[in-house]
Amino acid sequence: MLTYALRRILGMIPTLLLISAVCFLVINLQPGSFLDQYLEDPRVTKETVTAITRQLGLDQPAWVQYLTWVKGIVLHGDFGFSFANGRPVSSLIWERLGWTVFLALLTLIVSWVIAIPLGIYTAINRYGPAATVANFLGYVSLATPDFLVALLLIALVLNTGGSNVGGLFSPDFIGAPWSGAKVLDLLNHLWIPMIAIGLEGVAGLMRQMRASTLDVINQDYIRTARSKGLSERRVLWRHAVRNAVNPLISLAGLSLPSLISGTIIASIVLNLPTIGPFLYDSLLNKDQYVAMTLLLFSALLLLVGNLLADLALAWADPRVRFE
Repeated sequence: MLTYALRRILGMIPTLLLISAVCFLVINLQPGSFLDQYLEDPRVTKETVTAITRQLGLDQPAWVQYLTWVKGIVLHGDFGFSFANGRPVSSLIWERLGWTVFLALLTLIVSWVIAIPLGIYTAINRYGPAATVANFLGYVSLATPDFLVALLLIALVLNTGGSNVGGLFSPDFIGAPWSGAKVLDLLNHLWIPMIAIGLEGVAGLMRQMRASTLDVINQDYIRTARSKGLSERRVLWRHAVRNAVNPLISLAGLSLPSLISGTIIASIVLNLPTIGPFLYDSLLNKDQYVAMTLLLFSALLLLVGNLLADLALAWADPRVRFE
């Protein structure tokens, strides 16, 4: 297992280099550049634009810019600087990474806790009225965009006299030290983004768990376990669920890139301090080093997520280890 993990980790290096080159190429192929805002401003002279171009390093050939960026990452862990404010990219990402990870992991855990029991229930009682209603709500959740759910929840809160909408804290608690009142204010704001962001995930996981459970409960080993006189609860949790959850482990690894690129529009609507809106702004402003770093980080999370999912699957299913 250790040899397999090391081989996968070493294989990530050329993959990330290729992805970084593709990201750099795509960013530079888009029309316009960061300097367009200065070229369109009549108050800015050509000499000033030339000086800014030289200062940002945009006067160099594209391959030189790329190699300089990669060299800084490999040798110094330097991801460049933001064209917008001149600050290091790593510090800008670090400021938003904490809340991004917190919201993503919390939403993922809550989604799994809700979706797996619902998927099992709708599979075991697939012809019951409660299961029918749950399946219908699941289809509606899958078809409803997260930003629309966010807007509906905001309207609901405002129409009922509430004011805890937008962001994660009220204005009085932004920048204030942590206290019981600040934690309570966070909880009052947190339920809206959790529902808006996690509703589609709950529906998707529920449908996947339902399909996997329906496929498993018709297998021969399930009938054999029942024929041995095992209780239905033991057959369900020891044999059926243990095998039906395997596809969800793979899906969990694919969900890691959502730490950056997922739910961008919902985060903008809810004014959340996460990386998604930051990526959107960097692409809009053609802030190339910020955009390339975030895209590269998203690719790294995808590779790491796949590796962790494979290792977790091997731990959960002995058949994978033997293969």
